[in-house]
Amino acid sequence: MLTSSELKLKARELGFDACGIAPAGGFPELKFFREWLDRGYAGEMAYLHRSADRRADVRQVVPSARTVIVTATNYNTDRPYSTEITDPGCAHIARYAWGDDYHDVIGERLDALLTWMRDRSPGPFDARAYVDTGPVQERVYAQYAGVGWIGKNTCVIHPEMGSWIFLAEIICSLPLDVDAPSSDQCGTCTLCLDACPTGALVAPGVLDSTKCISYLTIEHRGEFAGSSGMAIGSHVYGCDICQEVCPWNAIPPRSDDPAWQPRAAWDRVDLLSLAERSDAELVDALHGSAMRRAKVQGLRRNIAAALGHVPRGYRIPESTDLDLA
Repeated sequence: MLTSSELKLKARELGFDACGIAPAGGFPELKFFREWLDRGYAGEMAYLHRSADRRADVRQVVPSARTVIVTATNYNTDRPYSTEITDPGCAHIARYAWGDDYHDVIGERLDALLTWMRDRSPGPFDARAYVDTGPVQERVYAQYAGVGWIGKNTCVIHPEMGSWIFLAEIICSLPLDVDAPSSDQCGTCTLCLDACPTGALVAPGVLDSTKCISYLTIEHRGEFAGSSGMAIGSHVYGCDICQEVCPWNAIPPRSDDPAWQPRAAWDRVDLLSLAERSDAELVDALHGSAMRRAKVQGLRRNIAAALGHVPRGYRIPESTDLDLA
């Protein structure tokens, strides 16, 4: 028989830093998603509306589901936080995007885990594996799997790794032993809400995506409207501020996994160097990167907006046609 303890050991062997198992239940936290959509917080992410019914319960995805296996992978590397950098010309890129595309790397590991499970199981079972791409409210199941609690910044916080973790899950029909859910340990702390530069965290655990720098620089299409361009500051892809100020990330463990180490193209790069790169150079740097989602056009838009914050004394590259007015 396939046991939960054996499965967790195999997950560790495959490169996952934590693994927990939740029952495939219709937890009360799942119901807020519909209200969140109705408030308009999803912005242009229409796919969230289309998949709302399935996101309400994993049994809408796998009808025979009995358990949800949730894995967590530490991607924190040895580089300073954006909140520690004083150089106004530095380009800020979300930490998760510095290395290889986590969808591909973790997807391969998750497939290997599922293949092992099928080999170990005495009989067939139904299963679906997802790495941030399926209609699953993975943070809720991560909490009920004991992986971590959902913090006020909306990120899952592991008590030892903090929130620098990639989540992935296998929804299956196996009757595995489940873990005790994680309890909230944020207490009265509001550092993440106070530090958000755009006020996107409108309440503890509630994010208005349309105000979030990550949404603006990644999911938003077209030009920036109103003050949106000014809001992104020096961020050209994503934002980590609400995680960087979190006490649980004060001294987080670092990963030596080669997949997550910063690529030379993004490692402590400055805005002017990015602006001077050709489209071909950017395309090459985006190959196999999660940053492909913004495409070259979106990245150039972000760089142009960020350059508007470069103070006098910095050289603006002559080779670009960026409108900094």
